[in-house]
Amino acid sequence: MGNKTPKTQSAAPREPLLLALESATGVSSVAVFAGSKLLGVTDYHQEKLHSRLLTVMVDRLLADLSIAPAELAAVGVASGPGSYTGLRVGVSTAKGLCMALDKPLLSVGSLAALAQTVTDLAQALDAVIVPMIDARRMEVFCGAFDALGQSIAPVIAKVVEADAFAEWLDRGKVIFLGDGAAKCAPLLHHPHAVLLGKRFSTAAGMGPGLWQKFQSQEFEDLITFEPFYLKNFVATKPKNKIL
Repeated sequence: MGNKTPKTQSAAPREPLLLALESATGVSSVAVFAGSKLLGVTDYHQEKLHSRLLTVMVDRLLADLSIAPAELAAVGVASGPGSYTGLRVGVSTAKGLCMALDKPLLSVGSLAALAQTVTDLAQALDAVIVPMIDARRMEVFCGAFDALGQSIAPVIAKVVEADAFAEWLDRGKVIFLGDGAAKCAPLLHHPHAVLLGKRFSTAAGMGPGLWQKFQSQEFEDLITFEPFYLKNFVATKPKNKIL
């Protein structure tokens, strides 16, 4: 009898690879997902360097994961709200990659992605999630999400004052996170408040939202898609103070 060739099991097919870019705040962040599973993420905490960092971070992360750009199924971007300049850089970078690679564009809200990073804790505490992004002075961009990360209140720009979130806090535990929460910490004292001010926006939370949209083919138009600024950008000149 001839020698038998040993049978080898082929590797299970990998879910579609999704690249995610997040630049809504001072953090430049890039992640890669297989479906909704996080394969790798890299973050760089430095203001006003998105335009210099994002493409370099993409190249390095793909190389570290041994993924060729052509293997990507889609490119996703955090749509806002957040920094006007940061959002524009993120969206333009994502569009450029989509055009160069002939891949579709996906988007997910920045606050929704931030909420996804703490859903395990929220479920353990049966808590509402209120992610906050700094909108200057005592104003924040914020929303409210249930413990599974599903939106339960519109995203708004809100001036944080005492008892600003009493409606949620009086009902039970509320997790506050993001750079806006860190800024407003002195006003968030309440027995039901869980403050995670050091949790910043990152591409690591974008997987579930991007995967859901990819499966339903909710792709963005490369020509018309714009970030969700929430507020109009106004350029101002510093005023001299008269003492």
